[in-house]
Amino acid sequence: MNESISAFLRRQLTEYTFTPVTYRKGTVARSADGVVTVENLPGRRYGELLEFEGGVFGMAMDLAGDSVGAVLFDTADAVRSGDTVRGTDAVVEVPVGESLLGRVIDAIGRPLDGKPLFAEERYPVERPAPSIIDRRPVDTPLETGILAIDSMIPIGRGQRELIIGDRQTGKTTIALDSILNQKDKNVLCVYCAIGQKAGTVAGVIETLTNAGAMEYTVVVNAGAADSAAMQYLAPYAAASVAEYFMERGRDVLVVYDDLSKHAVAYRMMSLLLLRPPGREAYPGDIFYLHSRLLERSACLSKEKGGGSITAMPIVETMAGNISAYIPTNVISITDGQIYLESGLFHAGVRPAVNTGLSVSRVGRAAQHPAMKAYSGTLRIELSQYREAEIFTRFGSDPDPVTAKLLKRGDALISLLKQDRSAPYNLFDEISLLIAHQEGIFMDNTAAEIKNEMKNYLAHMNRACADIAVKINSTGRITDEQKNDLANAADSYVMGARL
Repeated sequence: MNESISAFLRRQLTEYTFTPVTYRKGTVARSADGVVTVENLPGRRYGELLEFEGGVFGMAMDLAGDSVGAVLFDTADAVRSGDTVRGTDAVVEVPVGESLLGRVIDAIGRPLDGKPLFAEERYPVERPAPSIIDRRPVDTPLETGILAIDSMIPIGRGQRELIIGDRQTGKTTIALDSILNQKDKNVLCVYCAIGQKAGTVAGVIETLTNAGAMEYTVVVNAGAADSAAMQYLAPYAAASVAEYFMERGRDVLVVYDDLSKHAVAYRMMSLLLLRPPGREAYPGDIFYLHSRLLERSACLSKEKGGGSITAMPIVETMAGNISAYIPTNVISITDGQIYLESGLFHAGVRPAVNTGLSVSRVGRAAQHPAMKAYSGTLRIELSQYREAEIFTRFGSDPDPVTAKLLKRGDALISLLKQDRSAPYNLFDEISLLIAHQEGIFMDNTAAEIKNEMKNYLAHMNRACADIAVKINSTGRITDEQKNDLANAADSYVMGARL
């Protein structure tokens, strides 16, 4: 049985040695819905832990001239008007270190997997972002194993790439596939679940465990049943966990799933604290809520160890409206977005990436040279295909050039379809792009292409095993290797025709 939040925080506070300080105890003036107003408690600071009568803990969130507004972590009904409150001179901290790998914790560091946790250090959940001087340009690819993303929307280590779309369009699946693809790539991962159902989080953990990804992953969970304060703290705690590794020269991928629910939790706390509402009832500092979180993702300079945090925040839209308040805020903060379209998803195009609205502002600077050699014209081809497809919907017979363009586009769409939890390595992605260039699957139906792709990839890995090892390890390709790959693709076509 997990200990309560209050018992856990009280135990953490006993580990500190305090210099004796004399101060008055405050009094609860008002308590409702997990938010309290405390009077006669001067000298507090933002984010400080407050201990209420009965052993309940809260966090100072609103510092007025004559009162303190606080949010409670749990057992909100136990705090009533007239109860006494004392400050602790401590802020919320989270355990960090190697011992967290493979573990599931909540926003204050309590283990949720039933096993004891012995952490090397503790970091405050709120920490300043690295300065500009301490950063370097993003230039190293972070491979997701998803062909549509790695070829057209490349992500670099240290980048912040938003995943945005309606509910049930595969946002979490893309994030999880990216985590699965980091196996044996010396990239650690942190998955932060905010406001998710317990069954959903359990499914994520099961997927990571079955694929062997929990060995290099930390899960931070503040579920839908947790208080708004815990959901508010969760992504900052996940960032602190990742910063421990980044500051030691490691590369980390952090997934925030999702920031829409994070904003809703903060809005609820702010409204109960009587802060003036703004657009969509969010408080005026809602932009700062996410900017100070995502700015903690960085690619550090060599002098600072060269580590990085790559952020994949997830934001949910309503009816594809990316111009809503939270989506536009996060789009303006991040270095690009992967937009998932529900129409494509329901049409069977999965991952349902809309390449027209998706962009990576780091671009081809964070792409392997081998991938650059084959992916340069994909966006243009897809754009031309979409235009031709719309034109032919009016019923006119396409001319031979347009018909060939449509056949080639249909084959490309089939190549970009990918099963969940089945990321490609770099050589497989390049092999599929070669198949597209050579037009190998142009005369096949979508169902035939799905079966032929497995045979084709098996043939390429068998015929070019040495090249596959070199490309996967270096990310580079020579002209001689290009010729060998083209010959191997041709030999597959000749064998298929026999």
